[in-house]
Amino acid sequence: MQKKFETGTFMPDSLLSCRTLYKANGFSDDDFSRPVIGICDSFTDIVPGHKNLRELSEQVKYGVYRAGGTPVEFGCIAVCDGVCTTHDGSRYSLPSREIVADGIEIMARAHRLDGLVLVGSCDKTVPGMLMAAARLDIPCIFLAGGCMLGGPSFGKKRKSDSTSSEEAYGMYQAGKVSYEEVINLMEISCPTIGSCQHMATANSMCCMAEAMGMSLPGTAAIPAVYNERTRSALRTGEMIVQMVKDGLTSRDIITEKSIRNAIMVLMATGGSTNCVIHTCAIAHEIGIDGKTVMGWFEEYGNSIPLICRINPASNEFDGEDFYKAGGIPEVQRQMKSVLHGDCMTVTGRTILENAQSCPNMYGSNPDVITSMDKPFSTLAGLAILHGNLAPNTAVAKPAAIAEEVRQFTGTAICFSGEDEVNEAIGKQLIKPGHVVVVRYAGPKGAPGMPEMFKPMKLLNGQGLNKCTALITDGRFSGTNNGCFVGHISPEAAAGGPIALIEDGDTIEIDVVNKRIELKVSDEELARRRANFHYEPQPVEGYLKRYARDAQSADQGGILI
Repeated sequence: MQKKFETGTFMPDSLLSCRTLYKANGFSDDDFSRPVIGICDSFTDIVPGHKNLRELSEQVKYGVYRAGGTPVEFGCIAVCDGVCTTHDGSRYSLPSREIVADGIEIMARAHRLDGLVLVGSCDKTVPGMLMAAARLDIPCIFLAGGCMLGGPSFGKKRKSDSTSSEEAYGMYQAGKVSYEEVINLMEISCPTIGSCQHMATANSMCCMAEAMGMSLPGTAAIPAVYNERTRSALRTGEMIVQMVKDGLTSRDIITEKSIRNAIMVLMATGGSTNCVIHTCAIAHEIGIDGKTVMGWFEEYGNSIPLICRINPASNEFDGEDFYKAGGIPEVQRQMKSVLHGDCMTVTGRTILENAQSCPNMYGSNPDVITSMDKPFSTLAGLAILHGNLAPNTAVAKPAAIAEEVRQFTGTAICFSGEDEVNEAIGKQLIKPGHVVVVRYAGPKGAPGMPEMFKPMKLLNGQGLNKCTALITDGRFSGTNNGCFVGHISPEAAAGGPIALIEDGDTIEIDVVNKRIELKVSDEELARRRANFHYEPQPVEGYLKRYARDAQSADQGGILI
């Protein structure tokens, strides 16, 4: 922790200009006798999940002042997969995570901050903030911005959401709805600010942060527009000052056991497939390699059942419903027999102490959060797959895959990138029985590993989500449903077997037994490999450096 100098005492010459420049901002001598708390928020007018973060940061400041600290605010970038839906834009989403982590590290270390409150919400911002916290090892708290409320019912869903318009467009392509209905849905499916309503990456990562002990208990799932979200910000500001006084740092909280806890909660809640890659990246910051983390995902994928039903695991319930059912504390109470309950948290109490003391103001709802002995599914929310198509693993989400297509055999139809497959879906070239292969979408191949949420939504809208499958070395949104497998490693750009698939090949996907196989002989694959040639995408700037240094998905897509 940074040493403070009391007013009127001698200080080294190196601090004279520092104090002078702080005073230029209006700070007083008294401010230098208090812990200096950095407040990093990812506010932007572009992303609805980040629209309220500046107001939350103001509440955090009040809390810091109230507890005897000096708050200093700064910002970081925030890229949204839902907004940057073009291929060129979506390639920047995952790489932005490293910029978030690096920028926070630079600001905190360059200015010798005593503690940090990280205020974020969506996509790659949350994992980037947690990576920075683990790297810095100073007192840190993560504060989520909260989810948005749902829109009116549409199709088979009780509430529409931020991706319903994509599904509706697929329905329009198939002649099931009018174009006017699609446009109208765009107006009303996202009625408030906040992160997307479902258990996609944003809400999943915010829940993981709380499950890891890095947020105040009960705060991950509070909707953005609820007044409780504002109060949680003030309490967060108070708590970070206490953490500084107690010397409680992020590495006291982010440990092997707490990461295991977060993975178990992710499995139980049916969280986003993206969380696998982010968990590997966070663990890397405390010296745990990706192979070890993937082993934990496999372990808990075989032992933790699904005890939450949130979109896309359910057409009825969304993030607001999850909050009202008790959120993460209720999940932890139901899982207390398997969690590492003695893990430390930002409150200075253990995970289970927090869970037991956190009130459930709305009462339990067993239709949303059930018990371990009466799960919604004995299959975990996520599955790690192996096979000759994925020698280094792949990731699927059983919670979002209908039972009838959890074991699927079909015929390959291959595309190099998202734009190609979206065009083919628009022309209705995808037919029942197809396994859609989207390759060269990995960390190096795209580069940047973009999400394939749009083709999955279009297939859903066309009514093909239960008679086709999609596999890729890219990523998926946590809201996708249908039969899908992503993060196939090694990726095509690294010469992985996915690069050798040809149209008409038979592919077998078995999510239940966690296998993915290309039904082609070893001799034929060897012949194809001998003729394989890869030409990297011509890119400049940051993506050129990212493509050069990015590791595979099973290593977290980190930069080395």
